[in-house]
Amino acid sequence: MPGTSADVSEFTARRGLVNGFKKCNESLNPVSIMKLQQYEEVIQVINSKPAGNIVATLVNKFEGIERTTLNSIWAQEMQKKVKKNFHRIHAQDKASEIYSNYLSCVESRDPPGILVKMALAMDYSPAMLAKLILEQYLIANCPHIIVSKSQVNRLLRDTTMIEDRDLSIEVYLCLLEDEVYGPFADSIKHSIGYEYEFFLRRELEKLNISYQNEDDLRLRGYDKTPDIKLDIPIAVDGKVVNWIESKASFGDEESHRTYLKDQFWSYWNRFGPGLVIYWFGFIEELDEYRDKGIMLRDSFPSNIVFMDPLSIA
Repeated sequence: MPGTSADVSEFTARRGLVNGFKKCNESLNPVSIMKLQQYEEVIQVINSKPAGNIVATLVNKFEGIERTTLNSIWAQEMQKKVKKNFHRIHAQDKASEIYSNYLSCVESRDPPGILVKMALAMDYSPAMLAKLILEQYLIANCPHIIVSKSQVNRLLRDTTMIEDRDLSIEVYLCLLEDEVYGPFADSIKHSIGYEYEFFLRRELEKLNISYQNEDDLRLRGYDKTPDIKLDIPIAVDGKVVNWIESKASFGDEESHRTYLKDQFWSYWNRFGPGLVIYWFGFIEELDEYRDKGIMLRDSFPSNIVFMDPLSIA
């Protein structure tokens, strides 16, 4: 039935998102760290809107870069497009126009996949478009109620609750198609993020490195916490590391600047210098604060130097 959680595993396999889990189980082969110029070349291909699967096109064109890295870059670009166009597309007049176009296609008996095709033509997220259409459907067919965000999200999580059969199928297909937005994509992203955090903890435990996780730190009253706070500092590449942050994404300029402002510098102020691991790689030029105490890597370090208590004594 459309909307059941059992379809998530089929979705991840079909879309190639299980690569993230595979990398964890294969000791995380290093992901390419690319120069800004190469990153801009990747963005240029994405913005050219190639026919077919964009990530497959990127993989064929940039053979030396991991698929998961290219997939992460593409997903970030889709998020930027959605943020840029959200208010324009979701304005009431525009939303009504889009909903009318959808109804016209249904009345014309267009085959299933109407919303997916519309999203592709708009260069917009299928799941976000489905959410818009669902909101307009509820406004038009349930005038006696105030449409709430929680009500719409509940129907997105279980499309079998949508009374209109055609719309139920259309929304379900959008959720299957979307790798960035929607309950399926959110579940996959959270799972991948957890897998990398679990891998990081396991590697630390193999080396008998004592640490506290963010839950431990919150119990002690810290409001902003890294994923890992080391009980005893280590050294990596000649730099002291007190904390480690795990990011199951690619470090582009926009996201990295935001993380610096909202997270990394706060960790630095509280705990001193630390390490950020962007498991899907990052733009090399962003690793500019090593000497100031924030180091970037794309894999778990193998050149760890441990503190010798006897040397202090």
